[in-house]
Amino acid sequence: MTDHDRAAARREIADALQKALDRRHEVLDVIVEAEDRAAAVASIGALLDTSALGGEAVMTMAFDQLTKDSRRRIATELDDLNKQLTFTLGERPASSGEGLVLRAFSSDLDRDLFAARTTDVGAKGDGSGAPAGDLDEEIGAALGRVSNEEAVWFVAEEGSHPGAAKVGMVFGELVGGEVNVRIWIHPDYRHRGYGTAALRRCRSEMAAHFPAVPMVVRAPGATPK
Repeated sequence: MTDHDRAAARREIADALQKALDRRHEVLDVIVEAEDRAAAVASIGALLDTSALGGEAVMTMAFDQLTKDSRRRIATELDDLNKQLTFTLGERPASSGEGLVLRAFSSDLDRDLFAARTTDVGAKGDGSGAPAGDLDEEIGAALGRVSNEEAVWFVAEEGSHPGAAKVGMVFGELVGGEVNVRIWIHPDYRHRGYGTAALRRCRSEMAAHFPAVPMVVRAPGATPK
């Protein structure tokens, strides 16, 4: 996750909160009318023209955020974030994480993607930093580590439908009691927020594969513009 993507996500939340406070009566109406939490978040998003991230932030607002002092702090934070950033969420729509899916790496289906990653990075896929080796040998070694519960490799796709675009890979390697996480985004899909989205998605996956093991992000998905 790059600093720009972190700031963009925080700005999306601050903007949604400010809109919600300005239209608090309308927000309360759509929440009361919603069938369940998911429907309420969707209705908030539609009302405020914000993402699911913003809608969720509004849904979980505490009452102390309704005070004038809290509203002033939110407005100040939003103004500061707007000054820091030179792009909008619309320019990096994928950073919200909506639509991104992680699935297990397949040696048959994803060899081409790993080859593109190796050409781009020029290093082995195990995170050692050593020069890249034979692709099939690296993939075989990786699948061996996965089988031994020492690693997980994921492919990040935009959606789960057939033919979904493969936008990158997420690598998790168990080393010294930590899970070293690396995110690689294909050059054709960089600077859209996919690195942020992949990091968000992989947290639960890593926790499921490596319970109670600290997760350390060793490298960003891409260098910000």
